[in-house]
Amino acid sequence: MNAATRDPEEIAKFNALAAQWWDTQGPFGALHRLNPIRLGFIRDAAVQHFALASRPPLRDLRVLDLGCGGGLVSTPLARLGARVTGVDAAPDAIGAAQAHAAQAGLDINFRCGTAEDIAADGERFDLVTALEIIEHVADVPAFLSAASALVKPGGQLILSTINRTPKARALAIVGAERILKWAPEGAHDYDKLVTPQEIRDATRELTWDEPVGLTYNPLGRGWSLSNDTEVNYIMAGQKPD
Repeated sequence: MNAATRDPEEIAKFNALAAQWWDTQGPFGALHRLNPIRLGFIRDAAVQHFALASRPPLRDLRVLDLGCGGGLVSTPLARLGARVTGVDAAPDAIGAAQAHAAQAGLDINFRCGTAEDIAADGERFDLVTALEIIEHVADVPAFLSAASALVKPGGQLILSTINRTPKARALAIVGAERILKWAPEGAHDYDKLVTPQEIRDATRELTWDEPVGLTYNPLGRGWSLSNDTEVNYIMAGQKPD
């Protein structure tokens, strides 16, 4: 297995939590609450980019979900009609994803490995998603290079993560981990966070749309898309034909 982006400490961390991926009140509860907004963005961006008019909306689109974890994004993408491959470097997370997909009766190809492993096989996809994973890899440029290579000409890469800003430190690390306990303390390292410009600089072969903020409103509205990208953001990049 290619070791460039594998971070053994991060893999061990997520292996230890593998049995709790589908517990909506557990350590991944925040991702469950965020998921509908992420999925809506992916669906709408893909429908627009690929000019899709089918039902279900992503029917037959070949999708790779990098850093799939327990399958929180892979599973609904399959329900939207996509032919999904989910990849994660944590074997226990892959086991959890496979078990859940089997229980749901979904045909998803889950594989244990890295972005470079899949790219080295020569595989290419219509759509590649990398959600809340880039901040957990050992080598960000290597990961982005592999993720970009996995997008076929005319395809799309959608990435979401936490911005590296003082506001993100205060809200996403101190607030979410230490006060609200939305994620295990130590889940995120501020120095490993990545800005939108760093993503653009590492993937110049892609044409990126402006990032869109993923904002949490504690007064009952929950997560929504916004113009505020200082904490969480999501962005779509296109590879020319």
